[in-house]
Amino acid sequence: MTTAGQRRLRLEVEGLVQGVGFRPFVHRLASSLALAGWVENNPSGVCLELEGEEAALESFLERLDLERPPHSRLDRLEQQWVPAQANGHPNGFQIRPPSGSASSPTALVPPDLAPCAACLAELVDPSSRRCGYAFTSCAHCGPRFSILRALPFERRHTSLASFPLCAACSGEYTDPANRRFHAQTTGCPACGPRLSWWAAAEPRLSDPPLSTGLLSPCLAAAVVALRAGQIVALLGVGGFQLLCLAGSEASVAELRRRKGRPEKPFALLAPDLAWVRRHCVLSPEEEALLTSPAAPIVLLRRRPPSDAAIAANVAPANPWLGVMLPASPLHALLLRELGVALVATSGNRSGEPLCADPERVEAELGAIADGFLVHNRPIANPVDDSVVQLAAGRPLRLRHARGTAPTTLDLSALLPHPDALAGVVAMGAQLKGSLAIGLPGGRAWLGPHLGDLDSLASELRLREVLSSALERLGLTPRRFVVDGHPAYVSRRIGEELAAAAGVPLLAVQHHHAHVLAVAAEHGLVPPLLGVAWDGAGYGGDGSLWGGECLRLEPAAPGQPARFQRLAQLRPFPLPGGTPALREPRRAALGLLATAFGDSSRSTHSAFSAEEKRVLLALLRRGGPHAPLCSSIGRLFDAVASLLGLIQVCSFEGQAALRLEAAAWEGMRATAFELAGPYTLPIGPASETIGSSQPVLPLQINWQPLLIALLADRDRGVPVPAIALAFHQALAGLLVALAETFSDTPGERRLLLAGGCFQNRLLLQLAATALQQAGIEALWPQRIPCNDGGLALGQLLAAAQFL
Repeated sequence: MTTAGQRRLRLEVEGLVQGVGFRPFVHRLASSLALAGWVENNPSGVCLELEGEEAALESFLERLDLERPPHSRLDRLEQQWVPAQANGHPNGFQIRPPSGSASSPTALVPPDLAPCAACLAELVDPSSRRCGYAFTSCAHCGPRFSILRALPFERRHTSLASFPLCAACSGEYTDPANRRFHAQTTGCPACGPRLSWWAAAEPRLSDPPLSTGLLSPCLAAAVVALRAGQIVALLGVGGFQLLCLAGSEASVAELRRRKGRPEKPFALLAPDLAWVRRHCVLSPEEEALLTSPAAPIVLLRRRPPSDAAIAANVAPANPWLGVMLPASPLHALLLRELGVALVATSGNRSGEPLCADPERVEAELGAIADGFLVHNRPIANPVDDSVVQLAAGRPLRLRHARGTAPTTLDLSALLPHPDALAGVVAMGAQLKGSLAIGLPGGRAWLGPHLGDLDSLASELRLREVLSSALERLGLTPRRFVVDGHPAYVSRRIGEELAAAAGVPLLAVQHHHAHVLAVAAEHGLVPPLLGVAWDGAGYGGDGSLWGGECLRLEPAAPGQPARFQRLAQLRPFPLPGGTPALREPRRAALGLLATAFGDSSRSTHSAFSAEEKRVLLALLRRGGPHAPLCSSIGRLFDAVASLLGLIQVCSFEGQAALRLEAAAWEGMRATAFELAGPYTLPIGPASETIGSSQPVLPLQINWQPLLIALLADRDRGVPVPAIALAFHQALAGLLVALAETFSDTPGERRLLLAGGCFQNRLLLQLAATALQQAGIEALWPQRIPCNDGGLALGQLLAAAQFL
């Protein structure tokens, strides 16, 4: 019988509470307070029932959030006090298997977690049976999203289901005092996944089912291959990575040749923090990002070379290095043995998605890799490495992927009817593909980076990711949202799926979605003022946008989300159209021809006489032969070309990176007197001059800046000084736009959206200038500011419509 003062408490917990050691924590906390009952995973999170003294129950509630596991998050806690049961809970406190239907699971999926300190220590402990075991993990670290097939997060729902625990691991799994108590990903050499090594003309190796010390046979073979200068394809957490010695010019050059990647920077896998500090400038905030459980690639300023540890062609003409620390025990063991940094780039052929299937790796990467370090733990959800940098004092995410994806955002405060969002699917853009799906309760599920949709394989990957996500979440699509560009693959797929399902389709203008994504992340409702600066996006008026100032308008019930285009960069043509996106010299020629006509000032030495004749003829014909653009990204291209930094790009954004690098150099150089201020005045378009009311959008006139820039170039002003002045002019323009169009002095705020704000110098200058003018600057931090975050804005547009 129960005693006086005892009560029973039932709790429903939602948030990030599966796969993060939450149930073992609840078990330990309840047991320490002499509380009986049970805890279980359920489709929406965790459910638990506690019985005991009321004071102990109150203490449990106080400590639940304060002492919860570090990777967990509590979003909702619903409690129900009920009378104690007559027979109580005779078995004390238990972790129960999940019960109930999972027809509409809403539990959050945990991202993959880098190995914790305790697991890393076991790797090098000769007395541990997991010494040298490449797949060790516990309740606080290890693979999560990459192995998940269904919810809730239980071993039987993961790709580890085919690896039953041995007696020793089972003992740890059922021991409340062990950190592997109810750890769903646990295992050891006797019962867990194993490595294999494949190389041409060599017999295949597999590791034995027992510990072989720090260096297993397969790992040893990979080390030999890498030291010999070979390229190794390693099956990591979310897919294959291509590895080679970072200090070998020959190996890096060969990797570039085989992968068809002539200049785009490679990421580095560093052995430890000491190595990173020797070669990079590392702030405390950047160190925290680097050592976080997400283990992302962090863009760091490189120190002047002091040794041959990094080949010059790892990141040519780039002051930044993308660096990550080991994201798994396999990486940690490999780097510990080598003691040097490796190039670690995505395991895919150019233009195709990440390879994650050992059955296909030789067909897909056989022309690139010399050897393959694989394992038999299937990857259910391929996921690339995430990328982040510190900008304006805050993390700026460039790729939402391993360690951070998937994630959810709560949009309920922005929506009059939050549940209407459930089943809405946003298809993202063409480049940096990503998906967003509306969940019940007004939450948005943000999927991982999928890469560019330029191949059939990429299209198939998008369809697979969407199908598996909808199945895992128990959702049926009720509306698809796509970009306004009629030629985007993501739009075509959305149209096909909407037609097949018989559900509506909504198209959202590209730059409108960019600004809406910032509003969604920061929980803001229109009216809002924002800029969308990027390379180019379909404007719907026959031109390419990318230098827009928009006002988001309140949505009327049942009507699409609205915006007003207040200002745009003065349009200029791109001779030849699509090729101009990879040839900054073409953007420069379009700028010169627009400013100076056929005069001698429109000459550009980057072209031969015949090339210039052909391109000028295209400019005169206009139309699709020389489409107009209002893109800040293309303005970056043109300036980089005019300063002689680059004429033809081998990867997206290369010209902007060169210009930013020069501007950073200008920050450290001696001040140089310019011919005059670089200004971009805002005013009516030429055809509206003289009217009583200027017709929107107003134009941002780049011609005064161009004239001053050319004058400084021609009189020998150093390129870094000119590049810096250009960046400063753009920051000043943002202040001018905010001053011109802010309606409410007490709510002076500007949203900064679009891929141009990946430029950390531009963002830093902009945030400082706006703050000094008393204007709040807001930009994406949890999602990418580039097209990788576009789906979130599309989802909010649909939510406003619904």
